[in-house]
Amino acid sequence: MEYHDKEFCLEVWGPLACFTRPELKVERVSYDVITPSAARAIFEAIFWKPAIRWQITRIEVLNPIKWINIRRNEVGAVASAKKNASPIFIEEKRQQKNSLMLRDVRYRLYAKLVFIPKQNRKYLDTRNPEIDREEAELLHKDENPGKYNAMFERRASKGQCFNQPYLGTRECAASFRLVLPESEQLTPPINETRDLGLMVYDKDFENNPEDPNAMFYRARMENGVINVPLKDSEEVLK
Repeated sequence: MEYHDKEFCLEVWGPLACFTRPELKVERVSYDVITPSAARAIFEAIFWKPAIRWQITRIEVLNPIKWINIRRNEVGAVASAKKNASPIFIEEKRQQKNSLMLRDVRYRLYAKLVFIPKQNRKYLDTRNPEIDREEAELLHKDENPGKYNAMFERRASKGQCFNQPYLGTRECAASFRLVLPESEQLTPPINETRDLGLMVYDKDFENNPEDPNAMFYRARMENGVINVPLKDSEEVLK
């Protein structure tokens, strides 16, 4: 059987975004635009199953790139889930940090829903999002890429999601809508070209699920459009 990967498009936006640069750990500084991993997380928040993966293909920047500097309180410790763990006293662990974030962002994200046949599923994610009865019945009868495509389209068109999509960090909530490029008149991306430098691509969960290594790629925006290479491309540095 041949498996055809269908491409979908989402428009996402929000008042704040922060796609943190890993080389700057003390205080958060965002990349200029959304990373492929953050874009993938938005699609997964709407629909994900062990039988599929999302491959981001293109990012279109719709709003001018604008910045905002925010100072906020953070807790410099992580609470333990163990029963007898010591509590965290916020007053003792509170830290003031600056964050250089993006504001008033809007993107058009293109991604392919890649179906993974059972015999090729080397890596099984531990997430198990709940699905409704209709989806469970569809999967019980037969598993094929067309049904997964229909599930995503239905969920995205209704604004359904397993968890609230976010723009880099969870406090930056994202709104979204399904875009139908073949039938809609789309707003053109910004008229700007720039070299965005080395950017986080994603993490290599397939080869090392317990402690995945980061992958990077050289991002370039041409007239507001960033073409994202395939995961196995030579352009992706592992």
